[in-house]
This record gives sequence, C-alpha cells and structure tokens, in this order.
Amino acid sequence: MRLVRSAACPAASDMRIGTWNMDSEWKGGQEPVLLDQACDIWLLTEVSPYFTLAGYNLHMTRAVMQRGQHYAGIASRQDLGPLIPRLPDPHPASAMADVGGRTYCSSVLPWHACGNGTVWPGKSQADKTVAAVERLLESLPRQALIWGGDWNNSLDGRNPIGSDGAADRIMKAVEHLGLQVPTRELPHRLAELRSIDHIAVARGLHVAARRHVIAAAGGERLSDHDLYWVEIP
Repeated sequence: MRLVRSAACPAASDMRIGTWNMDSEWKGGQEPVLLDQACDIWLLTEVSPYFTLAGYNLHMTRAVMQRGQHYAGIASRQDLGPLIPRLPDPHPASAMADVGGRTYCSSVLPWHACGNGTVWPGKSQADKTVAAVERLLESLPRQALIWGGDWNNSLDGRNPIGSDGAADRIMKAVEHLGLQVPTRELPHRLAELRSIDHIAVARGLHVAARRHVIAAAGGERLSDHDLYWVEIP
C-alpha cells in the first residue's frame, strides 16, 4: 500500500472515514492535513482541547487525559444526530454519534502504561482491554456501525505494542459486531509493524479504497501516529 500525503475527493456515492491519534497537538499544520484528506467523518483520538475544524461538527469525550486532551472525538461534515444528548458516552475513552443513519464510535483502547482505576480497571493490558471492550459491547449496535480509533494493537503480524490477549478480544468483538477491519494490513509508523489505529466497517461491505498517510508539515511529523482512511458506499 503506497503512502500518500493528499488524495482526490471520494466519489459522490462513497463515504470517506478517517482516523488519527493527534497526540494532543494543535498547531498550524494539523488542520490543512486533515482537510486535505477530504474525509466526511473523522474518528479522532488524543484530541487537543483547542481543536476546531472548519466545516465540521464536533463531539468529544467529556473525560480527558493527563495533558488535558480528550480521549476521543468525532468530526463530521453532516449534523450529529440524536445520540449526542445521550450521556455518558459508551466508555470514558470513547465518543459515539449518529450520522446519516449510521452509528460512529471512536475509541482509545488500553496501552501498556495507561495505569488503572475507573477508566482502565484490571492489571495487564489484556485485562484492561477485555474490560473496556465488554463495556463498549453493552452500547455498540450490531447494525450500521463504524468503529475505529487508536486500539493500541496490531491485528495482523507482530504485536509488540499491544498483547495477544488484547488483540484476540478485540477481534472477537469485531466478529460479534459483524465488522471487518480494512486497516489491519496497513503499515505502522514503524516499518516492521502493522497499524494500531483502525477503522472497522460492516463485514461484506465493499471497501473502495484504504490509505495510510504520513501526517507531516515542513518535513516534521505532526503526531507520533500516522493517519488512515477508508472509503465505503
């Protein structure tokens, strides 16, 4: 899969959905990179409290991380539907919204150094991931769902950033929800690994395109994560 910095607009009948862990940064370079991808929906993670995006409606988690960044958020060119007044979100580290008859959920899932407590109960990363996924499954619908974000696990090949137990539980949830993960074979920022940032769409749905994008400006990366997008009907 080739790397791209920009892309033509999707076909009129397609939806382009992107995901990016923004590492709490909001400088001059992020907005042009986001707009350049022509995504209809963004499933964002680690979002700066100062984040805005021209032409998009926003919903962010109430819960924030150590630097004050929102765990997750959704940016949509269309209006955000009636799920927004239903609080809380399905998990403190997940944002959920209804857009155009589909439910979108953006999630941060546990990483090795995430600590524990009310957001991440459990001892190991696998234990914490099981707890987070079980809680999400109480709210995520099994129809018309798109689920993505920073899952902190490669779902194909080596998984040193995550753990086998965590990846296995995520994939079982994906199967239970009737989803496929077209981002699972896309590259990570580290060349020998696969992505840990994902977008899952309905199983059997045609994926018209999928891309890995190095998000950079002036020769410097804008985050410690690359960004990804997929196109679906």
